[in-house]
Amino acid sequence: MTSSSKISAVIATYNEEEHIRECVESLLPVVEEIIVVDSFSTDKTQEICLELGVKFLQRPWEGFSSTKNWANQQASYPFILSIDADEVISKELGTSLIKAKQELLDEHKVYKFNRLNNYCGMWMRYGGWYPDTKVRLFSNANAIWEGDVHERLIFDYPISEQLLEGDLLHYSIKDKADHIARVKKYCKLEKAFSNQFWALLSAINTFIRIYILKKSFLAGRLGYQLAFISALAKFWRGKT
Repeated sequence: MTSSSKISAVIATYNEEEHIRECVESLLPVVEEIIVVDSFSTDKTQEICLELGVKFLQRPWEGFSSTKNWANQQASYPFILSIDADEVISKELGTSLIKAKQELLDEHKVYKFNRLNNYCGMWMRYGGWYPDTKVRLFSNANAIWEGDVHERLIFDYPISEQLLEGDLLHYSIKDKADHIARVKKYCKLEKAFSNQFWALLSAINTFIRIYILKKSFLAGRLGYQLAFISALAKFWRGKT
């Protein structure tokens, strides 16, 4: 493998001791460098990262895009694997990544993964939560993150996409209280409607789409909970 196919993994953290070890350990066989940019965690995040030998940097939080762009500038290698602290590279995805490197990564491509989300202890394949495909591997020379709430990658020139086999495992929602807390947080950051009537219609549509059309009912009680809280989020966004 040439240096042009080497990867720097980038992770932004704040109090991520629950999942950061599993995240980093899944990356160790796959990438040449792991960079953790931490916003001064008060738990054992730093201790765990230093034990595992990552490049650990601390920086005040300035939003997702700004933090990730700064982190990418610290990378030693030409390709970036952007991953969250509560995400884990599955064995199958790790094998696909190693194979892609051996075949030489292409700076004119981005590489995307299917993400499998863990909802309240269940790997959720219903309700539109799977495959939840994300672009996570890209050339550091031609990409930049934009947006503060739902950041996205912007590229300097046209690129093609390649889907790699295997799942990116995401420990998304811990329990019902965690789901509601996250909904409230994002509702404060974005408003989608100007009145409660349209918010109610959107909430009903969301429930029907997730529970029936996207078949979250197949997940039993948790499938109903997922659809109901997602619909509630749509309604709350319309409250003024």
